[in-house]
This record gives sequence, C-alpha cells and structure tokens, in this order.
Amino acid sequence: MAPSGDAAGEDLSYHSDTAPLAVHDLTVAYHRKPVLWDIDLDIPEGKLVGIVGPNGAGKSTLIKACLDLIPKTSGEVGIYGKPYRQQRHLVGYVPQRESVDWDFPVSALDVVAMGTYRQLGWFRRVGAKQKQAAMEALKQVGIEHLAQRQISQLSGGQQQRIFLARALVQNAQLYFMDEPFAAVDAATEQAIVKLLQSLNGEGKTCLVVHHDLATVTQYFDWVVLLNMRVVAAGPVAEVFTQENLHKTYGGQLGLLNDAAKALSYVTR
Repeated sequence: MAPSGDAAGEDLSYHSDTAPLAVHDLTVAYHRKPVLWDIDLDIPEGKLVGIVGPNGAGKSTLIKACLDLIPKTSGEVGIYGKPYRQQRHLVGYVPQRESVDWDFPVSALDVVAMGTYRQLGWFRRVGAKQKQAAMEALKQVGIEHLAQRQISQLSGGQQQRIFLARALVQNAQLYFMDEPFAAVDAATEQAIVKLLQSLNGEGKTCLVVHHDLATVTQYFDWVVLLNMRVVAAGPVAEVFTQENLHKTYGGQLGLLNDAAKALSYVTR
C-alpha cells in the first residue's frame, strides 16, 4: 500500500490481506491533540461488529479515518488489502443523521438512488433500473410509501431508514454505520437490527458505532472496545467482559451497571 502521513515505509504486511478491514498504527490528531493513538485491527469477514466506548473515545473518528473523510496523522488502512480509494465500490457508509443537511430539496427516492452513482458513473443520469433498485431498497427498510416525500418532512427514524436504504443499494461488501440507533424509535431500531442480520446472512461485514451496552450481546457477534486506543477486540463472548469494560470506561459506573446486565446474557 502507498504510505500516508508520517507512516512512510510502514505497511500492512503482518495484517491479513483478505480482511475486509485492516488498520495498522493509525493515529489521528485534532490541533496536535491525539484522538486515536496507535490503532491496530483486523476485522474478519462476515461479522456484525460493534464499536463501543465512552463519549470522546474516537469511535466516529475511527470510521471517518478509515474512509479518508479526515486526515490521518500516521498509519495505514486496508480494505481487502488495498487502500480505500481503490476499494470504494466495496464499501457502504451510513453517516450520523445529525451530519446531514435535511433541508436539501430532494425526495427519499432521490437520496437512495444516489447510492447507485458509483456503479453508474457520475456523469450518467439515474435511469429506470436504478430507480427500481432504489425502490426495492426502500421496501426492504419499510418506507417505500414515502419514496416521493421531501426528506425534510420525514421523522428522524424515517430519515435514518433512507440512509440505510442508500447503503443497501450500493450492494457493498463492507458497511460502516455511525450511530444508526441514535434517537430512533423502537420500530426503526428493530428494522435496523433485522437489516444487519440480513446483511450478515449474505456474508457481508458491518461495523457499527454503538452506545447501548445493554444490547451489545444481542446485536453483535464481534466487538471493538475503544478509548483512544483499542482496549480489546474480538468475539463478544470473549471480549465483552467486566474487566475489559472497566479498562474502557473507567469509573462510569452507570454504564458499567448496564454492561453487567448485558453480560448476564452471555453467561446464561
């Protein structure tokens, strides 16, 4: 891989070149203050991966750095062994809902159809085939009846489903989802879980920034515990432990009590 930032001369040689995501020695800093430090990860294929940690731990930053949305201070990221810029067609992304301009004058169908641009090419018009694919994706997330609705007129849960549908229509192999469960209703949360399980059934890999410790054991089979550095990463049954959660969250006892309840599901 081509070097980036201060990582000239480094490579991913001891990481798997078949892994959907391999991260080597990744550091990200804002105004010279490190947000992520020396991140090393190999994410195996076909896993539902929760990225978990306290506020300010760098969870969203990790996703954005992997997608070249923010600059790296040092380090390398491989998508199936190659830089992201060469593998964009294999990647789907669901951003935080708060980061989107929902007043932009487009319909739900228009937003979902944007997911076909990489296959279609930026200078070709969306045609009937692409619109049909977009409608099918809206149907999968349960809002096909809102296809012509202006996005600003939709509820928060409906808006989140639009971006899930847009990621679906990309037909990616690796999905990054930045807090898809944040501030959504129970029905939307269950729709997202069902979608994740469906993608998993197709052998796709999903990385999801997640805050609710009580549902980690129910939603994911792999977890990354992050607090500026990777505290632990691996199968939920092995990694999502009281010891590792204490290392990740420190004295945030309310969260740890939630985690203790969640851990009871693992040990039953």
